Amino acid sequence: MSAALLLPLVALPSAHATADVQGKAQFAVTATATNVAARSDRRPVAGGVHDKQAGKTFISWAGQYEDSYVQTYDHRRSTWSAPNRIADGDADSHNYPTMVQAADGHLLVFRGMHNVELRMSRSPQAHSADGVWEETLISKNAATYPMPFVTRDGTIYVFFRETSGDLDPAVPTDTRPMLYVVSKDNGKTWKTSTELTGDRFAIGSTSRADNMNEIYIGQLRLEDDGRVRIVYTLAGGGPEGHKHDRYHRNIYYAWFDPRTLHFHSASGRDLGTQINDVDQERHLKVAETPLTLPNNVKSPDYIQLVGTTLGRPFLLWFSGDEAGGPLHDHLSTWNGRAWETREVARGLRVRDMEEIDPFTWRVYATEDGKPNVNTYLVRFGRTWDAETVIPTAKPVQRVEVVGGFRDPARAIFSGASSQRDVAVADGDITVAGLSRR
Repeated sequence: MSAALLLPLVALPSAHATADVQGKAQFAVTATATNVAARSDRRPVAGGVHDKQAGKTFISWAGQYEDSYVQTYDHRRSTWSAPNRIADGDADSHNYPTMVQAADGHLLVFRGMHNVELRMSRSPQAHSADGVWEETLISKNAATYPMPFVTRDGTIYVFFRETSGDLDPAVPTDTRPMLYVVSKDNGKTWKTSTELTGDRFAIGSTSRADNMNEIYIGQLRLEDDGRVRIVYTLAGGGPEGHKHDRYHRNIYYAWFDPRTLHFHSASGRDLGTQINDVDQERHLKVAETPLTLPNNVKSPDYIQLVGTTLGRPFLLWFSGDEAGGPLHDHLSTWNGRAWETREVARGLRVRDMEEIDPFTWRVYATEDGKPNVNTYLVRFGRTWDAETVIPTAKPVQRVEVVGGFRDPARAIFSGASSQRDVAVADGDITVAGLSRR
């Protein structure tokens, strides 16, 4: 059951509140590389990892021409390495890096070469980002937007979106489902979701009347219990026919079990190995949004966030304003029977979030055209409170919380470049973490 968009049930906090006023957390920020970041379409998934064995944190980011760079923080020496360019981005903002660490200690960086193929770069040494990385072609499934994660047994999964029309010209351009690949040998060999399940795709549709057959996962999150939480929206041509990414529509939630390869709804319904349109409309719809372009903005946005409190999921997402006003920030919470959605803030782009304790999550958000990253606290998946402001010299475009982070390298802030063309790269790479008291 989906809930309509409701009027706010909590007060809207100011997006301009200062750290001096709230004083809830003290962050230390370090610019690890200045005037190097290009525009990127990166999602808040797998930006970096902390390696406990090595005592190091490894981060990835997109530089000029969307080339992939990595850097290392040595926690024992309190030093950052110089950027190491490890792969070519082919001058496309979609071809950003995502990073995980294999069970054998090697770092793996994945890139979806826009609508062409999925590539992987592997570090030459375990527990190190130094040297010349080896590149492997994993899939030619017209892949974009890779979302990797590694399960406790070391199995590597990479979800990605396929542009089906680039494989078969007879398929409409707005048919773009989600698939995944799996490796059980630290990235040496791979199998596709189709090989494993027999399903043409993992999440998607091919014949909606509104032509919204594109899947845009905003975020997926591997939890300690092994479940992978997923939030997504639809895109497509709408009433204007087959047009790529003309409109966005609705918010959906599912969780994936890597052990069985089955998807499930918030209520626990087992949907099997494939989510189709009937499944998502009957069992996965969180909020229904109008098929419009409010103020010429894709709405809901490409980025949505997912978390859980005491086993119950909640989502954060934002939409445009028909009258040209500020963005609307929504919190959707599963109450055990249905989804409840309410507006909790305005003017913010929620970027990523982290679990602080079993009841509380910290949300990182930005305001368009302004420096700094604002943080907010979501408690019990229901309340929203301003926390603090993390200062940055220039505006920030992307935030990724580091996997298994250790302060001071908790979150990566990729600075906004002054141009959409990735030949221009003048944003800063900043890393933030809680300061020692």
